[in-house]
Amino acid sequence: MGDSSERSGSGMKDDLSMEIDPPFKENLATAEDWRKALQKVVPAVVVLRTTACRAFDTESAGASYATGFVVDKSRGIILTNRHVTKPGPVVAEAMFVNREEIPVYPIYRDPVHDFGFFRYDPAAIQFLSYEEIPLAPDAACVGLEIRVVGNDSGEKVSILAGTLARLDRDAPYYKKYALHHISLFYIALKYCVGSSEVMYEKIEWNCKCNIVINGENRMATVRFLAFEKLFSPQTHAQRATNRMSTYWDGYNDFNTFYMQAASGTKGGSSGSPVIDWQGRAVALNAGSKSSSASAFFLPLERVVRALTFLQKGRDSFQDKWEAVTIPRGTLQATFLHKGFDETRRLGLRSEIEQLVRHASPLSETGMLVVDSVVPGGPAHKQLEPGDVLVRMNREVISQFLKMENLLDDSVGQNVELELERGGRPLTVQLTVQDLHSITPHYFLEVSGAVIHPLSYQQARNFRFQCGLVYVSEPGAGVPRHAIIKKFAGEAISQLEDLISVLSKLSRGARVPMEYISYMDRHRRKSVLVTVDRHEWYASPQIYTRDDNSGLWIIKQALPLDCPLISFGTKNIKQGLINHVVLGTTDNCLVEHVHGDLGKQLVNGVSSTKTSSSTKPHDQAESDSGTKKRRVGEELSTDGSMLADYTLNEPKIESQEDREDAAVTDHYGTAAIFGNASVAEQPALRRGDSVYLVGLSRSLQATSRKSVVTNPCAALNISSADSPRYRAINMEVIELDTDFGSTFSGVLTDENGRVKAIWGSFSTQLKYGCNTSEDHQFVRGIPIYTISLILKKILSGAKGPSLLINGIKRPMPLVRILEVELYPTLLSKARSFGLSDHWIQALVKKDPVRRQVLCVKGCLAGSKAENLLAQGDMVLAINKKPITCFRDIEDACQALDQYDATEGKLGLTIFRQGHEIDLLVGTDVRDGNGTTRVINWCGCFLQDSHPAVRTLGFLPDEGHGVYVTRWSHGSPVHRYGLYALQWIVEVNGKPTPDLNAFVDVTKEIENGEFVRVKTVHLNGKPRVQACNAPDIGLGIAASIVSMETVSTIMGGGKVYRQRAYSV
Repeated sequence: MGDSSERSGSGMKDDLSMEIDPPFKENLATAEDWRKALQKVVPAVVVLRTTACRAFDTESAGASYATGFVVDKSRGIILTNRHVTKPGPVVAEAMFVNREEIPVYPIYRDPVHDFGFFRYDPAAIQFLSYEEIPLAPDAACVGLEIRVVGNDSGEKVSILAGTLARLDRDAPYYKKYALHHISLFYIALKYCVGSSEVMYEKIEWNCKCNIVINGENRMATVRFLAFEKLFSPQTHAQRATNRMSTYWDGYNDFNTFYMQAASGTKGGSSGSPVIDWQGRAVALNAGSKSSSASAFFLPLERVVRALTFLQKGRDSFQDKWEAVTIPRGTLQATFLHKGFDETRRLGLRSEIEQLVRHASPLSETGMLVVDSVVPGGPAHKQLEPGDVLVRMNREVISQFLKMENLLDDSVGQNVELELERGGRPLTVQLTVQDLHSITPHYFLEVSGAVIHPLSYQQARNFRFQCGLVYVSEPGAGVPRHAIIKKFAGEAISQLEDLISVLSKLSRGARVPMEYISYMDRHRRKSVLVTVDRHEWYASPQIYTRDDNSGLWIIKQALPLDCPLISFGTKNIKQGLINHVVLGTTDNCLVEHVHGDLGKQLVNGVSSTKTSSSTKPHDQAESDSGTKKRRVGEELSTDGSMLADYTLNEPKIESQEDREDAAVTDHYGTAAIFGNASVAEQPALRRGDSVYLVGLSRSLQATSRKSVVTNPCAALNISSADSPRYRAINMEVIELDTDFGSTFSGVLTDENGRVKAIWGSFSTQLKYGCNTSEDHQFVRGIPIYTISLILKKILSGAKGPSLLINGIKRPMPLVRILEVELYPTLLSKARSFGLSDHWIQALVKKDPVRRQVLCVKGCLAGSKAENLLAQGDMVLAINKKPITCFRDIEDACQALDQYDATEGKLGLTIFRQGHEIDLLVGTDVRDGNGTTRVINWCGCFLQDSHPAVRTLGFLPDEGHGVYVTRWSHGSPVHRYGLYALQWIVEVNGKPTPDLNAFVDVTKEIENGEFVRVKTVHLNGKPRVQACNAPDIGLGIAASIVSMETVSTIMGGGKVYRQRAYSV
C-alpha cells in the first residue's frame, strides 16, 4: 500500500478523499502508570521451554524456548504462538517469574493463525501471586504506546518499548533455509537475507548459534564443509546467498492482518503479550525482521473467539479437560489485501469500487484479492489468482475478519462469492470445508521416517493437494518433503494405502518406491527399499493426538499376523531381558526420542554410503548355502571399509559343481560363487603390475591395470573432531593410478591371485582452526591382514559368538598391543641419539623400509598404559629387532602359543638417550567392537570405544559411560546433555559401566530430579540436573544389542502403561 502522503494528494477526487489511517489517540500514560501496569503483567508472563519430539508438518524436531502469558487463571490457560505449541508431539513446561516450573499441555493450536493455548494446573503455583492478563483487541490503534514483555533473547524477562505504526500489514512470510550445502558462512549473512524475516545471530565459525525463526529462538549447529581463505564480510554474505538458493517453506500465517511496531524483539519473545498502559494485551508478538527493528504482532479478535470456546468447554466438564471443537472453515484459498490502486489495475470497475467504499468504514483502503488456490480444494478451478472479492453471501467483504467470521459460521454449507475477474463480474457457489479435517493429527513412523497426510499449510506452500502421503522426517531412503506416489507397484494416494502395502511385505523384500518433490514436481524419482532384518527401529507405529489430554497415543500400525510383524515377534522372543513391547496395547508408552540409530550410528560416526565389491573365499561346512554378513560396527559404523563380506561355505571342487551351485543370499537373489585363490607370498614390491577387479556403481564387473608405487606405505589418519574409528598401525598399498574414492574391489596379480583388498578409508581434512571436511580415500590392504583372521574363523574360533543371518558363529580372539605407533626414518632417529649399533641392526633386518617405530600414545585403559611414553622408540621384541607393524602383530600372535610370559612382550625401547627393557602386557579383543548401546532420554550411551581410548584419557571416576550421540527433540537436547562426554555419576552413584548405569537408573522414581555428573573429553567436569518426569516420559532405556534385537529395560520405568506426551 502506498504511503499516506501519496494517497491523500491533490490528484484524488474530493468524494474519494479520506483518512488513510485511524486518528492518533492522545497518550496520557505516565511513568507511574506504566510501572503499575508492568507490576501487574510481569508475574503472569511465563518462559516456555518446548521440545518437539518428532518432525511433523511444518516443524522439525528440536528444543526451543519462547514466551506465553496467563489469560485465564482459574481455568489455567496460557496463550502463546502456534509455532510454540507445535502442530505435532511436544513436551513443554512453563517457568514463572519466581522460578516455579510446571508442566503444560497443548489444548489448541489454530490451523492457520499463529496462536495456540497451553493448559496447566493452577493449584501447582504455590508461592506466586499473579493475575491473568485481559485481552483487549479493540484497544489497538495507530500511535498507541506499547510494551512487549517476554523472554527476549533468553533473558527471562525483557521489557521492550514501541509504538504501533500499522494495523494492516500483510502477514509476514517466513522462510526456512537449508544450510546443508553452504561452504562459507559469516555473521554478515544477516545483511543479505533481506526481508525474509529470518534472523541469524551470534554466528561464528563451526559453532552453535541462535537461529531465530518466526520470532522463536532455536539453537542450531552450523558446520562448514570447506574453508578456502578469508574474504571480506560482504564477500562472505554474497557467497552464502548464492549457495542458499535452496530452501523450504515452513509455517506461515495468512488471511489476516498483522500489526507492526519498531520494538526490536528477537528470539525467545514469541508469544509475548503486547500491552498498553492499562496492562491489557492488545496484540500477540509473533515475529520480527532481521534487517530492522520491526516486530510483527497478531491481532487478538480470533484469539478471543477461540478462548471463549475453550472456557465454555471447560465449564461443561468439572473434573477434567475434554476436547473442545472450535469451528473453522476454509475455501483453501489465500487472499491478500490490496489497495484500490492495485485493484483498479486488476480490472476493478469504478462503480464496484465506489460501492465498496460506501459500504465500508472511511478507513478502508482496499479489497481482498485471491493470491493462490490449493489444488483439489473447494476453490480449485473456481477461483483464480487476481480475482477481486466483492461480496460473500450478499455482504460486502473487504476485511479478513469479516470473511473468516462468515466462513467459520458456515462449515459444511455453501457460500456465494461475487467476484471481479479482469473487469467482468463472476458469481460462484463454494462449499466451506472444515479446516480441522485437512490438518493432520496423526502420523506413521517407520524406519525412522515420519509420514503423515499433507497438511493445508504445506499443501499451500508446495502447491499439492491436501491429504497426500508426505514425508516430514526422512527415512528408508526417502528424503524430507517427498510425496510418496507408488510403493511396491501400488499407487499411494493416502496414508492408509501405504500401511496396507506394508502389511503385505515380508522381511527381506526389496520393493521400489516412487516419490516426487516440490522442487521437481514434474518428474518422479524412485528408490529401492529393502525390508531388512536389522532391528534399529521398532515396527511401524501410528501416533495419534489425543485432544482430551494434549498427549499422543501410540499403537501398532500393522496387524500382528502380517509377515513383517510375525517374523519380528518370533525373533524378539529370543534372548530379551526385561522386555517391554511398545505398542501392543492401544495406550502405552510413547518414546520421547528419535529412532535414528541407523543413521546416527555409534562410535562417533554417521552412516556413509559407498560401493564395495567383495570376494568369495574358502568354502567349508554349512548346510545353509551362502551367508552374507553386513559388517556392522567396527568397519561400516566407524568409517573404514563399508562392504558386505560374503562367506560361502560349501566346498566345491570342480567347475561343473560350481556351475550347478546356485545359492541364495539373505535378499533372496540367486548367485554362483567359486573359490578365489589367495597369495600372501611373494609380497608385492614397488613396480609390480596388479589388476583392480571389482564392480562399478552400475554393478558391472570391471578390471583395471595399475602399478604398485609403494607396497608398505604407513597409514596416517589424524583424529577427527568427534572421535571415530581410524585405522592405526597399518601399512597399505599405493598405486600409480587414481581410481577415485568410490570404486573398490580386490588387487590381483597376472595369474588372478588376490594380493590385497582395495578398500576405502575416512579422514577429516582441516582448514584453519575450526573448519574441517570429511574425505574418503582408497588404498590396498595386504591380504595377510585378512587371511590371519579368516583362518581363525574357519579353523574354529574361541571367542564370543556373533549372530550372522540367524546363525551364531564364534569369532576369533585377537591379541594386540594397544599402542599407536608411527614410523620414523633412521636418519632422523640418529639425530635423537640412537646408536649406530641399533641403526645397523635395523637396516640389516629391513633394508627397504629403513625405519624405526615410535610411540605416539597408548590407548587409555590398556595394559601398556603408564609403561610406554610418547616418543619411545621400539627397537626389539624379545631381543629381535622390529621395523614394521607386522613384526609386532606376529609377536603378539606367538604369545597365544606360549603362555609362560602371561601375555607380555619383552620390549627394548630407546627413551631420552637410554635403552630400556620392559615387560609390556598385551590385550585380547574379540573384534566384535561395540555390541551394546543404551538409548537413554535421547542420548546413545556405550562403553568407551577404541577411538576415544586412543585419545589417551578416561575419567578417573571409574571411566564412566560415553555419550556418543544425541537426538534432536529429546530430553537431553532440552537439558544440554550432548555427546563427547562421559556420564560418571547419576544421583551421586558411580556409573563406571553400562550395567551400573542401568542399575542406577532403575531406581529413579517419577517426579525426582536427577543429578548427572559428566566429564568432557577435555577433562572438564560438570553437573547437570534433569527432571525425572521427562526421563519417565522419554524412554525406559533401550538396550540395543548388535547381534540380537532392541530390548527395553531400566532407566526410567514404564509407568502404568498409560499414554505419555512425546
